[in-house]
Amino acid sequence: MTPLILISSFLLAADPSPAGVWPGFLGAGASAIAPESVPLTWAPDQNVAWRAELPGEGQSSPIVWQGRVYLTTVEGEMKDTNHVLALDLQTGALIWRKSFPTSLPVKKTLYVSRAAPTPAADATGVYVFFESGDLIALDHDGHERWQRSLSREYGSFDNEFGLGSSLAQTESTVFVLIDHKGPSYLLAVRKSDGTNVWKTERASRVAWSSPALVTAAGVPQLVVSGDGSVDGYDVETGRALWTLGDVGGNTATTPLAFGDGMFLVGAGAGERRQFAAIAPRSNIAVRIVRDGDGWRAEKVWTAEKALASFASPVVYRGLAYWVNQVGVVFCFDAMTGELKYNARLAESCWATPVGVGDRIYFFGKDGATTVIAAGPQHQQLAVNYIWRPEDVKIEGDDQGARMFGGPIQYGVAVVDGSILIRTGSTLYCVRALP
Repeated sequence: MTPLILISSFLLAADPSPAGVWPGFLGAGASAIAPESVPLTWAPDQNVAWRAELPGEGQSSPIVWQGRVYLTTVEGEMKDTNHVLALDLQTGALIWRKSFPTSLPVKKTLYVSRAAPTPAADATGVYVFFESGDLIALDHDGHERWQRSLSREYGSFDNEFGLGSSLAQTESTVFVLIDHKGPSYLLAVRKSDGTNVWKTERASRVAWSSPALVTAAGVPQLVVSGDGSVDGYDVETGRALWTLGDVGGNTATTPLAFGDGMFLVGAGAGERRQFAAIAPRSNIAVRIVRDGDGWRAEKVWTAEKALASFASPVVYRGLAYWVNQVGVVFCFDAMTGELKYNARLAESCWATPVGVGDRIYFFGKDGATTVIAAGPQHQQLAVNYIWRPEDVKIEGDDQGARMFGGPIQYGVAVVDGSILIRTGSTLYCVRALP
């Protein structure tokens, strides 16, 4: 029997999807894996099956579809070229690369997103989105199916650090969120031909979070957490179903579902602490419930003293985990909000943690992955480095160099006993080796 496994808060039962897939952001729709196949420990000379150097740079997470790993990067001083890469999961060898000129050149700096949105994949191919507004569908052999430029169609983007929202998907549709200072919107696009299913306007706000599917009373809804509100939309029509206000600082994390109609919202104080007053009451568990013929969302509990950073809060085996900006993990009972413990990790996390078997993996920003035991008592099992910290050379001593100058663990995928870890220009595969 295929074991039950929880990946980034999505409960996966036997054969939930084709074997060997991690088809979207934070593992949405991923197939079950055998927990014992994933290594507990690794080092530069231990359990690293391969590493692949990538053209250009990127911050998106890898996705996997039946033996192929898909990644996006950008290249050039004006982020002139968008790349889509397909690699072999077993060897890391490049299968194909497709390159497209950007439709919105923007000067590349340490402070602007670089291929930040994570793609999505299904049986027909892969769907990629770049912060330039380029939305492209390819088949699994790299042949272009269709292409659009949202920046040309609906206007360029006004967002201080660029766009970061990843794609969400159903069987027939991909969803794109554009939150920025200009006209903001949520867009549903047909996978078959790239045409609009619907387009819903949103109040302008600056955020980098991604939409997520949450099912309440058997009805899937698209949930968006963006600074100032959390909103639910009808998947088929784009109609707004409910809004939860009195939140702020929820600019980066993605709402992750657990249980019937429940999900977590993460919020931070902000780079300039502009959300310091409201963020503490914006880290919450929320439930979507029927309200007559409609719906409403209600706060269930608040994560006292916990703040989120770039890593989204997750639920695993009935416990909710937040990681704050300085690398402290807070563990709560997912149904009641009772604090179980807080403890220091080796590093703060920009990638969202992943639960596998009786462990949770926290991928530290600067390369230290802390593995803890899943449960209500804190137990550190391992701290793993995929590169030697002493080998990292950072040029410059300004704030940007200190924060972004070295390799960063941006995103991960876990499939077929392999842990894929992506930095800006390198993809690593960690796997138990003989």
